[in-house]
Amino acid sequence: MSDVNNKPESESQQPERREYTPAPPAKRVLAWVGVVYMVIVTALTTYMYFADGNALTGLAPLLTIPGLVGLGVMVLLNHRSTGAPRKGIAWAIAVVCWLAAVWFLFPGIAGLLANFA
Repeated sequence: MSDVNNKPESESQQPERREYTPAPPAKRVLAWVGVVYMVIVTALTTYMYFADGNALTGLAPLLTIPGLVGLGVMVLLNHRSTGAPRKGIAWAIAVVCWLAAVWFLFPGIAGLLANFA
């Protein structure tokens, strides 16, 4: 049987080993943003069933925060890998995204706490 495959039997029985290549940083950032959104959506939907049956309202500002943080990180990763946009512009966009995330944190927490008053 080794004549058919042109390999000795001991080599044909071993499975092929593939090298491990980790995901690029951009895919990891997007995956973590997705995980955060899934945790938020799961928490929002399960709260409605286990609490008094009412959905939480006024949480739109909180839902923008993971996307804004991820966008800021993605701009910096794009600059690091391709060089576009320029360094100053990339940092300016990232800082604006992160400041907007902090800005939306306060009305988001206020909207969340208004549900329990």
